[in-house]
Amino acid sequence: MTGTARTMTAIARDLLAALPPGGRDHACYPFNGPVRTQWSYLPGARPGISLSELGKTGRKAAHRLLATALSRHAFAQAVTIMAFEEVLDLDEHGRLGRHSDGYHVAVFGDPGDDPWAWRFEGHHLSVSATIVAGQPVVAPLFLGANPAQVRHGDQIVIAPLLREEQLARAIITALPPALRDEAVIAGAAPADIVTRMAATADALRPAGIMASRLPAQQRGQLSQLLDIYLQRLAPDLASAGRQEITGDDVAFAWAGGLRAGDGHYYRVQATGLLIEYDNTQRNANHAHTVLRRPGRDFGGSPLASHLAAGHS
Repeated sequence: MTGTARTMTAIARDLLAALPPGGRDHACYPFNGPVRTQWSYLPGARPGISLSELGKTGRKAAHRLLATALSRHAFAQAVTIMAFEEVLDLDEHGRLGRHSDGYHVAVFGDPGDDPWAWRFEGHHLSVSATIVAGQPVVAPLFLGANPAQVRHGDQIVIAPLLREEQLARAIITALPPALRDEAVIAGAAPADIVTRMAATADALRPAGIMASRLPAQQRGQLSQLLDIYLQRLAPDLASAGRQEITGDDVAFAWAGGLRAGDGHYYRVQATGLLIEYDNTQRNANHAHTVLRRPGRDFGGSPLASHLAAGHS
């Protein structure tokens, strides 16, 4: 069992120990049930116990469990996204009653069993971790922001997903016309990420332009963009994920306008990896991003192999 898996197990047990009376009815689900792969980044009812139902110790354990899957800076992005619910509620004059405690944590199976899983989720945030043979698989991992940017005049005050936007735009706008034509797959961006909330994700077509076709500077920027997404994960998970990518099959695709403020979408793909970014809603001030692992989301093929080997 990896160190990250041990930490997840210990903190999940702390969370369960801190649940209020009857809390397990909301927080705990069988590993093999359908709920484990029914994820959502939209507002609304969802499985799990909400932060608002937990006491101080339980809320802290829930946040600590989320932090086990993420790097420090990605955890900061996640808690900023949760706080943005209060900003959105202010913008909506409280019409929908959004609040930053409207996030849920669910545990699937018993922590320490093999396998088991957990999910921390709410509006614009969904992190699923599946622990198989002592190895955590964190995917899907969704971060969104509405608004994408909070401004004071012409100055950006807070923008939790700004690097993801600016670096991708720098790649596409710097390409010479012929290569840009290879990368741009549509003149208009889709209204949301293409894979939405599917339980599984496959490679998307068209793939766009291969990294090997890019000039050296843009190839380096694409590598940086990959790192931004992979380094959302806890350091050991990010390092393992990066080692799986050779660079030979990395592809980049763009759709929509090229100027800041235009609705836009991009995706980055490699074997066993899919990244999507979409910013079209609210006049392109509402961003959705996801890191998926085709064949490994929710445990995927490692889980299937584990179960086929006779593990219950």
